[in-house]
Amino acid sequence: MSDALKSAALSILRPFVRYLITQGWTYGALAELLKFVYVGEVIALDQREGKPVPTDSRVSLLSGIHRKEVRRLREELQGGSGEIALRHGANMSAQVVAAWVACEAYRDAQGAPRDLPLRAADEAVSFEKLVRLVKADMRPRTVLDELLRAGVVAQQDDVVKLVRSGYVSDLPEDRLAFMGAHIGDHLRATVHNLEGRTPAFLEQSVYFDHLPPAVPDEVRGDLRQLGEEVLQEAYQRIARAEKAAQSDLSTAPETRSKRLRLGVYYYEDDMPADPSDGAKQ
Repeated sequence: MSDALKSAALSILRPFVRYLITQGWTYGALAELLKFVYVGEVIALDQREGKPVPTDSRVSLLSGIHRKEVRRLREELQGGSGEIALRHGANMSAQVVAAWVACEAYRDAQGAPRDLPLRAADEAVSFEKLVRLVKADMRPRTVLDELLRAGVVAQQDDVVKLVRSGYVSDLPEDRLAFMGAHIGDHLRATVHNLEGRTPAFLEQSVYFDHLPPAVPDEVRGDLRQLGEEVLQEAYQRIARAEKAAQSDLSTAPETRSKRLRLGVYYYEDDMPADPSDGAKQ
């Protein structure tokens, strides 16, 4: 393993392993999971390159896992990928909040999300129409109950008010599913670019070292707002493009649908101690 790859792997693994330790996961539990991943990815790589389904011997050679273990793990893989999908109610709720914040019809003159009646006649906006806008296959009442439970909205009589600009479930299972989806796609974008595949995906960040302690406090709120504005604008542009593409579906050849994710994150921490500082004292 090259020093650069080893350093990158350690940077990725350290915060995750730290969290696993707090959840009672030992090295053995993670090692067993990694066996499952290695076998699945060797098979997936051969499939991506159009090669025949690899034999147990080939999987063993490329993964370093004994053939008997490979056979067992392949049988487990046939029963499912092992991935836990995001709970449907959480997924729909997140989409409803994103549309509420981003769609022009659901914002007031100042750009803030409108308070919505539960239902409305004619072309007037309403919570029920918002749920239908995101093509949710759930009853509006069910979505509303989920948002109320998570504290994202408040209801007074027949009016629903958005009190948080983003849906964050309070259920640990939902938060873990969101984490896996976001970080997984971030890594996929990075690996895609490392492999030199085209077109390259957007994967950039800005970072600053040795800042005065007051700086993060001063800019943290502004940066959060900037991130929310970027995501809102992205939602609007994608929604417009999707609407335009819908009219061409009847004439376009049938192809597989696509998915995309655009993420924004923020992190701050103390600078690590400089060993030379102690020598200067």
